[in-house]
Amino acid sequence: MKKIRIYHQTNFTYTKPVKLLPHRLLLRPRAGHDIRIEKANLVISVPHDLAWHRDIYGNSVGVARFIEPVTELEITSEVLLQHFEVMPLNFTVDERALMFPFHSDLTERVEMIPYQMPCFPSDSAVVRDWAEQFWRPGQLIETYVLLDTMAKAIAREFRYGRREEPGVQRPSETLSLRSGSCRDFATLFIEACRFFGLAARFVSGYLHAPLAGDDDGSTHAWAEVYLPGAGWKGFDITSGRLTGNEHIAVAMTRHSADAPPIAGSFMGPVDCRSTMSVRVEVQEW
Repeated sequence: MKKIRIYHQTNFTYTKPVKLLPHRLLLRPRAGHDIRIEKANLVISVPHDLAWHRDIYGNSVGVARFIEPVTELEITSEVLLQHFEVMPLNFTVDERALMFPFHSDLTERVEMIPYQMPCFPSDSAVVRDWAEQFWRPGQLIETYVLLDTMAKAIAREFRYGRREEPGVQRPSETLSLRSGSCRDFATLFIEACRFFGLAARFVSGYLHAPLAGDDDGSTHAWAEVYLPGAGWKGFDITSGRLTGNEHIAVAMTRHSADAPPIAGSFMGPVDCRSTMSVRVEVQEW
């Protein structure tokens, strides 16, 4: 078991007073058999009303509604948790799904459909051309080997770089540039999995990776694929390996656009300008 503290502070400043519209917060990690939250504290610097709910994916979502005009907004989340996932390879895939291609159980097929549909259908041909190097019709391959090979190929052959721009690159853009951020790599991998008919979803959260030279950790994104018998298994496409107790999931969605930590807007004078700064610390405690 590893105990981890996550500190995530976001500061918005405005050159003139503005009216803040509701802000959607995805900051609370998903608790379960692998993660236990000991303490969670969310501080918002200006008067507000805050309500929590579970979205269609089961994510814990806070919605902040603001009471008065402001020139600055600071949102600080601090979480202390226990992470029990110490052996990511300790899972068993159902015998019928050991080799690809396979047929899923009828009771699971309906639930899997949304996660098999591409989010970038106009890029399907480009994704297909890239993915066919890993499997072609008539070939039989271990399902895990297919996924592992594809994840490692992206990590090895594409150049990683942080991007400050919101959203993700289209898979075709990532393939053309041969570079991208963690969320771009996860998106490409997910679209390739969906080309193969596998159910895959986008995961956003935090990474504790001191050995990678990032002592305080960072926000991060990866992919999960549904494997019968084993459930949803995480693949960190940036590093090309399975997720473990250094990965803390916050939001799981069908489309990457649905998973920003903070989403909201404001109303103000036409010449008003805004800036944002973010500080994230992910430390073993």
